[in-house]
Amino acid sequence: MISNFKHSILACAFAGLTACGGNAPTSEIANAAVSYTDRNNNGVMDDFENPALDVSLRATDLITRLSLAQKVNLLTGTGFQLNNVGGSEKVPGAAGSTFAIPELGIPAMVLADGPAGLRISPTRENDPASYFATAFPIATALASTWNTQLVTQVGDAMGEEVKEYGVDLFLAPGMNIHANPLAGRNFEYYSEDPLISGSMAASIVNGVEAHGVGTTIKHFVANNAETSRMWLDAHINEQAYREIYLRGFEIAIEASQPWAIMTSYNKVNGVYTSQDEVLLEAVLRQEFGYEGLVMTDWFAGDSAVAQMQAGNDLIMPGMPDQRQAITDAVKSGSLNESVLDRNLQRIVETILKSPSYNGYAYSNKPDLQAHANVARQAAAEGVVLLKNKNALPVNADTRIAAFGNTSYDFIAGGTGSGDVNEAYTVSLVDGLNNANIPVFSPLQQAYTAFMAEEAAKRPPKKHFFELQAPLPEFSLPDALLNETVANTDVGLITIGRNAGEFQDRQLDDDFNLTAAELTMIAKVSDAYHKAGKKVVAVLNTGGVIEVASWRDQVDAIVLPWQGGQEAGNALVDVLTGKVNPSGRLATTFPLTYANNPTSDVFPGKPTSDETVTDPYIGLFVGKRTQLDYVDGIYVGYRYYDTFNVPVAYDFGYGLSYTGFDIEGVSVSSAGSPAEFTITLSVSNTGDVTGKDVIQVYASAPTGDIPKANKILVAFAKTGDISPASTEDLTLHVNAKRLASFSETQRAWVVEAGDYTFHVGHSSQDIIKQVTVSIPQSIVVSKVLAELVPPVSVAEISPK
Repeated sequence: MISNFKHSILACAFAGLTACGGNAPTSEIANAAVSYTDRNNNGVMDDFENPALDVSLRATDLITRLSLAQKVNLLTGTGFQLNNVGGSEKVPGAAGSTFAIPELGIPAMVLADGPAGLRISPTRENDPASYFATAFPIATALASTWNTQLVTQVGDAMGEEVKEYGVDLFLAPGMNIHANPLAGRNFEYYSEDPLISGSMAASIVNGVEAHGVGTTIKHFVANNAETSRMWLDAHINEQAYREIYLRGFEIAIEASQPWAIMTSYNKVNGVYTSQDEVLLEAVLRQEFGYEGLVMTDWFAGDSAVAQMQAGNDLIMPGMPDQRQAITDAVKSGSLNESVLDRNLQRIVETILKSPSYNGYAYSNKPDLQAHANVARQAAAEGVVLLKNKNALPVNADTRIAAFGNTSYDFIAGGTGSGDVNEAYTVSLVDGLNNANIPVFSPLQQAYTAFMAEEAAKRPPKKHFFELQAPLPEFSLPDALLNETVANTDVGLITIGRNAGEFQDRQLDDDFNLTAAELTMIAKVSDAYHKAGKKVVAVLNTGGVIEVASWRDQVDAIVLPWQGGQEAGNALVDVLTGKVNPSGRLATTFPLTYANNPTSDVFPGKPTSDETVTDPYIGLFVGKRTQLDYVDGIYVGYRYYDTFNVPVAYDFGYGLSYTGFDIEGVSVSSAGSPAEFTITLSVSNTGDVTGKDVIQVYASAPTGDIPKANKILVAFAKTGDISPASTEDLTLHVNAKRLASFSETQRAWVVEAGDYTFHVGHSSQDIIKQVTVSIPQSIVVSKVLAELVPPVSVAEISPK
């Protein structure tokens, strides 16, 4: 039994009982009565038990008390259960846990998945209670809000669920870059732009960690393809590596300092990220100033000893052979035990901060209703209106027909570890019914009967991670279509897409619409337009799809992404005008997939014909693959705008039911070289209250360093602006945001010359421009590490 005591440190010192506080100085706290838990039942307060001491001192003391076996246990997780998904006795369905050290009173720490909400089992054996979590909008939808304050509120709600369900570390947010639209986990990530990605991730981290629980930003780094992900080697030249793929993590760390970071499955430039000491120690810790622990992704890498040496502190989920390998390496002298102690320092400091260690009495009763309200608000604000030819908003008495299977079975979020076990998902039809706008019943009955019949033919899922094929699209009988058109005013057509772990999306019947979907759009649009009525397309997708070939057939296109469990209610809020759409794209919609500069190389080329399988659970299958990042720094809008490639919908794009104007743009020096303050006013020129998103891009002089045409350097979202009203905004741009990475100077450099700030509503909708001159080049920061591929990647170039 662990005992609780209250001692006076001064009394202990006078009595000569130095074990009360160890060797730590007591002068600052000499007169304080310190409550502590006697975790090892030795009757005295050891340093690791002293809550008045700095956590680093406490961790150091605890580590000195560990045997080699205990150290190795703490450096690896407790294992993995496939059927119950995770590995935690305390919280069923959690992804994993650390080992407890009962001799020292150290409890296990529970780790559970995200990022669209907490993923745990909703039911438990011999327990009638339910343990549902809130399914929030996917990361791409959150990024589309361009509202960091709102995203912090989402993180706050997530954090309460994490804490109240007994979890210590939330394995989220994900923040890899949307480099290719077919990447299977793009829905878990925010954007093609590192400033958006880093800012949104920091907002989630700050919201969650305000509750005294931890987050884990992931996947560090360049986890941008699912195909053969455990054997994929990403080759990236250093400028692109630093400016695009590492930069978002750096921004997130600067703004939030998360408890943990998860390394990725893949190699970068020939080395597994979890085994790359240069990446983890020199770049992450020394250059970025990261202070927390680093953990592997589940079963990542191929050498536990190399992971220890690299500074990958915690190996998850942890397997017996990994513990044996570390033990043998220490005993043989090939791995110094001081390396273990260095890694343990970061793990133990995290444990000492955790709710489990500090005995938090979690309730298993988070405020799910309040969180559903937050989810609905975030989902509505992330809806992007792509097209509107006088079709929206609809009136309360509008008679609506819902076409497309997904209208009746909305997709809340993606599959795999990014999934959430929510209590319900509000579909489009549910949302309309909740708003007292019922859809045409005969059509609904036909769809639901067809979908039930098709669902019954589906074989059961082979395992949790399996992404089942969608149901075939219902083929509309002409008579039913004609009856529907005659009895309704607007046709809503929903296109659904899902994706998840282990596989990337496909070009045919995924990025491109299926023949059945194209036929449905054509038939419905033709019938409604002949009757002088409107058609609205809804894109319930986790990622980008092709729209250019069919968008002229419909009157409006609404993109709610995958909006979580309240998606249907949120979408109807926008369709009816209860919420004025203010979402803006944080990822570009190309005209065709072939227009993406990585379309010829994604998801990599096999370097061997051998099929390889992971040695633990046998679900990971693939080939050794190399993916060359041929687009270099020209990712997303940086490519399309620099190379003058037309797009369907540009980065930052989104319509509103009102109009906005940007006036009074002024740029002034913020005091330091290449630091600027931008002030402006936003006016509502329409007749509906709404929010606007102000985007500031910067173009740099040509100089010696390759640069994109312009890059996003600041953004802000207004509050609600009523008609004929104005809101003033102030935005800040620091030197690092203007800098480019010079491979020759080994530094981030703001080159001398003219810099133009482009202020507008998207990367291609620029309203005002202001040019400033920087007379001399400025070295913003030097780097310590060199990050180069074995052979330089042949990148595209605008020259």
